[in-house]
Amino acid sequence: MHDLISISLPLAAAKSSIDSGDTAWMMVATALVLMMTPALGLFYAGLVRSKNALNTFMMSLGAMAVVSITWVAIGYSLAFGKGNGFIGDLHNVFLRNVTNGPRAGLHIPELVFVCFQASFCIITAALISGAVVERMRFGAFLLFTVLWSCLIYAPMAHWVWGGGWLQQRHVMDFAGGVPVEMASGFSALAAALVVGARKDFGRQAILPHNGVYALLGASLLWFGWFGFNAGSALTTGAQAPLAFTNTLLAPAATLSIWMLIDYLRGRKATAIGAATAIVVGAVGITPAAGFVSPMSAVLLGALVALPAYTLIVWRPRTRLDETLDVLAAHGLAGFTGILFIGFFAQASWNLTGNGLLFGSPIQLGRQALAAAAAPAYAFCGTFLLLKLMSLVARIRVHERDEGQGLDVSQHGEQAYTHGEGAILLHPEHVFELDHMETAKYSLPKSG
Repeated sequence: MHDLISISLPLAAAKSSIDSGDTAWMMVATALVLMMTPALGLFYAGLVRSKNALNTFMMSLGAMAVVSITWVAIGYSLAFGKGNGFIGDLHNVFLRNVTNGPRAGLHIPELVFVCFQASFCIITAALISGAVVERMRFGAFLLFTVLWSCLIYAPMAHWVWGGGWLQQRHVMDFAGGVPVEMASGFSALAAALVVGARKDFGRQAILPHNGVYALLGASLLWFGWFGFNAGSALTTGAQAPLAFTNTLLAPAATLSIWMLIDYLRGRKATAIGAATAIVVGAVGITPAAGFVSPMSAVLLGALVALPAYTLIVWRPRTRLDETLDVLAAHGLAGFTGILFIGFFAQASWNLTGNGLLFGSPIQLGRQALAAAAAPAYAFCGTFLLLKLMSLVARIRVHERDEGQGLDVSQHGEQAYTHGEGAILLHPEHVFELDHMETAKYSLPKSG
């Protein structure tokens, strides 16, 4: 999005009408990105225990619902309204002044642009659920996503794409290293600290219950990421083909390195590791997709595996229960991608600007500024938001509900049954049934 809005504007100004090819591509790209949120739900559901699988998926699906409405009500205006350097204005609240005509500087209807940007906000909010699965109340999480999308995501999107202070300083962020990846990763860290660890964390082994779900979800995420990155060109021209190619190469390189490290450490290439690697590589290339050469994308994919793998291995040895490693897979990988642009951006490929290795050392300083500001704002803002929410209402389930599993306690259903299908259960009734079942096997045998 960076290239079209800030660099290709003179080219776009020469043609104010809607381009049918660009419009068709952007509608397809929007659909691909929207698909990524259910794919994320599937990926996350496979990584948790079976008693929390439905709830984990529902957190992504619920975010898709409430963030969509929040986006058209106020989020879009705060992100892309003129406003000031920090945040947009209220010119487009409830889609006021938004038409089916072309958005200024683009060849696509503004309504399509609104939907494409909404899909980014949706999945970013849903990503944070990975830090608090298996213990945060469902309603509290949905309220959090509404507030977070307005207070954290919208300002950060404005910074880099809506004319904000980072865009004014020529920071390069093609598809969301600042408002998507670093925002979700460092917000996840804050959320994990405020909500606290699961009651079983550090006391017993907590293992993924379905590796196939995780692999399928990650694979669908990679597929959707072609719309995420190439769609961020907002046209079929410009950097779209480059971003598309780099979205293939970087995750492939990360996956290759990850399997190699797995093999060197344990003589086995793990399925959960492979699923994680796909996400890490796609995240790493997200901010750089339209700015670096294909071979630089391969290098980035290989490099980003190292810090992410290290953090994922180290984190369980601490008391931090950032459950599904959103910080490593998104925060740290996005941080790496943003800085990588400062070294490897190449004007001969992106028509935008060079990095340090191609004659522009100042670009590295600009990227470092973004890499410092985004984590700080996302972490502090999210920490404060959740602390304030916890003062008003309970954001974490009771310990008994956590032990029972959030599928039953939050939704009255179970992902897996031994009968003919799922049934709606009242949590108290399930507790009574479990108690009766335990008592039955505790009775002394007669005779």
